[in-house]
Amino acid sequence: MLSRLTTTLGVSLASLSYSATVWAAEPQTVTLSTEPSPSMIPLVVIFGLMSLLPALVLTTTCFTRFVIVFSFLKTGLGTQGAPPNQVLVGLALFMTAFVMAPVATEMYETAGNPYMQGALDEAEAYAAAEPVARKWLLPRTRPEDLALFYDYTSDPRPETADDVPLRIAVPAYILSELRTAFQMGLLVLLPFLVIDLVAATVLSSLGMVMLPPTLVSLPIKLLVFVMADGWNVLVMSLLRGVAT
Repeated sequence: MLSRLTTTLGVSLASLSYSATVWAAEPQTVTLSTEPSPSMIPLVVIFGLMSLLPALVLTTTCFTRFVIVFSFLKTGLGTQGAPPNQVLVGLALFMTAFVMAPVATEMYETAGNPYMQGALDEAEAYAAAEPVARKWLLPRTRPEDLALFYDYTSDPRPETADDVPLRIAVPAYILSELRTAFQMGLLVLLPFLVIDLVAATVLSSLGMVMLPPTLVSLPIKLLVFVMADGWNVLVMSLLRGVAT
């Protein structure tokens, strides 16, 4: 039985070596395709959009308004490190996510998901997402800011909101947001400025010119802000402002 097993194993090894010799002798052709795989195109688009995400957040959302108003608040309070800038930016970012969640969901359902499933190409997905973005941008954009950019283009004036391209709607929206943010920031800053002036006047009238006015006004401003529940009032005003 051992001799039969040895003979069978020898025949098998001989067959394998012959097959390997024949395969090596035949010319092998390998075709390398330089065309991208269709499954890779959505990934490339996604990574490209991810690189533009910070710019999109800064320019097409309400983040700019929130962070500027918080900066005015910190300047008015006169506190150097409380709250830290990272906390204010984080609060503005999460408030932006809260406000923009319905817009992002609608844009994904109308353009993103069909594109990922292959029902729309890049141009069709952009055309489907453009009305959703326009519906967010234009109600919060002043007509004067739109007219400013139309004055420097050869495009005809739009008859309806659907005729406004995003290349004009986005910069006009940013300009309107900056103006609104500075208006709100000024309203936040003025009460603290009045407290600073009153504290400086009182100290001067008492002859305490060597005492820094901020040393007296800072506790008063913090007390007024806390007693008025300032954070709640400010955040409520910001959310109501972007809900129009």
